[in-house]
Amino acid sequence: MRILFVHPNYRSGGAEIAGNWPPAWVAYLTGSLREAGFDDIHFVDAMTNDLSDEEVAARIEAIRPDAIGVTAITPSIYKAEEILKIAEEKAPQAVRILGGIHATFMYKQVLSEAPWVDVIVRGEGEEIVTELMLAIEDGRWPDDRYKIKGLAFRDGEQIVATEAAPTVKNLEGIKPDWSILEWEKYIYIPLNTRVAIPNMARGCPFTCSFCSQWKFWRDYRVREPKAVVDEIEDLVENHGVGFFILADEEPTINRKKFVEFCQELIDRDLPRRVQWGINTRVTDIYRDRELLSFYREAGLVHVSLGTEAAAQMKLDQFNKETKVEENKQAIKLLRDADIFVEAQFIVGLDNETEETLEETYRMAWDWQPDLANWAMYTPWPFTPLFQELKDQVEIYDFSKYNFVTPIMKPAAMERGELLNGVMKNYRRFYMQKALFHYPWRGTGYRRRYLLGCLKAFLKAGFARTFYDLGKAGYWGPQSKDKVDFHFDETRQIAEAQMEDWEAAADRAARAKERREAVRAQMKDRAEVRRESFKMPNGAEVKACGGGTEQMEDA
Repeated sequence: MRILFVHPNYRSGGAEIAGNWPPAWVAYLTGSLREAGFDDIHFVDAMTNDLSDEEVAARIEAIRPDAIGVTAITPSIYKAEEILKIAEEKAPQAVRILGGIHATFMYKQVLSEAPWVDVIVRGEGEEIVTELMLAIEDGRWPDDRYKIKGLAFRDGEQIVATEAAPTVKNLEGIKPDWSILEWEKYIYIPLNTRVAIPNMARGCPFTCSFCSQWKFWRDYRVREPKAVVDEIEDLVENHGVGFFILADEEPTINRKKFVEFCQELIDRDLPRRVQWGINTRVTDIYRDRELLSFYREAGLVHVSLGTEAAAQMKLDQFNKETKVEENKQAIKLLRDADIFVEAQFIVGLDNETEETLEETYRMAWDWQPDLANWAMYTPWPFTPLFQELKDQVEIYDFSKYNFVTPIMKPAAMERGELLNGVMKNYRRFYMQKALFHYPWRGTGYRRRYLLGCLKAFLKAGFARTFYDLGKAGYWGPQSKDKVDFHFDETRQIAEAQMEDWEAAADRAARAKERREAVRAQMKDRAEVRRESFKMPNGAEVKACGGGTEQMEDA
């Protein structure tokens, strides 16, 4: 049986300006399939190779797969659907499979707008895809589709979702096949070296309102540090990787495991050959302030902090559980440990103004991170914050849900003005860094790394790919009123998906009513018990100190 995976060619001028990122998903799926006995597996990276639809069509036609799988985050969903539409024509015998976070939660939307998709894999793919491929190979597809957990598909006019599959419990049993990737093409521009994105843990115990990762992975699981370092050592020795970024939402959650991971890297002398970066929370950095120099010794050189907002009001709205003053202190702690720190700011909510954008700039400059990034708030349609703000959402063109396009229009600003304010922040921050900081401060390695980051920004700026400025027609403040984001306003939420949202909202409302009713009932019962309670000796019930009233709360 011949299997083909395709990574969609989608670019937005966001994270990809730092280099070409290896699509780790295909390595993890391929590894699981090889363990199950599948050996005729092919991969086309349309994004890294910048392939046109015609070139992808030619590849599909030449390979003639029995099954073709594509993944998609929200902004790449239309590209993924197009690939499977091409497959319908060029390989009509192939089962067309779509996975990823968007299809997992928006399967009714996807199957409504792209009925040529045969099946959607919902959730973690390794075990579900393997079971699905075995059914296809054995000729049990589509007869057994109702028996396989974690799928969604059309049965006539009906959209069906089977029971959710359990999360992968044995992460050590997953052996990614990194050899399927073209490693010479995955380069991290700041260090001009090959880059990998391995996985140490899955899930996140926090529930930030703008994030969906905790919903996708469902529970938090961490791998054994030795096994993770085995994988990294293989990437370094056999694939020439010189830099990696842990794919985890927050790899420092389990401090014991993270410390073991760092020690294992040191014991194998890997920091001399490979450096690495992570995303994490401000609170973890503050917690681990005595360990930061040890982390640096283990090769950790870059930390991206989810500072998210300059104003505490925004932090509270995002359910970040951090304070503004903690952000500043965490950045200083990292810089003191000679770890590059990148501060992330989310802008573009309803209450954004020129003054609040200016506030984020002033605070970024006061905090002095090595790098700063202003990301447009993107209302993922499967997050709690979207449910709160959905009445304000006007754009359902998911190809623009990419952190660089202002989906939301602030009440006091036009979208072009918002983009202009963000670009003003970038210009001021990096111009001052380039002139007065990067070339003159720190060790030779620090200068080389930061100048490499500056090179990535400048390269994307001159090519007009940064923040998709070329496509939007932004050339500076003089063009802010003429910016065109080319929203496809014909895109709307499918009726089936809307009904699903409304049902979910009804369930949430009923659950809230039940919780409130139970609390009220328990309060009434407690009052009854208090009034009917008598001391064994018949004495009057007294509060602490002998009075009849409890102390009032301060």
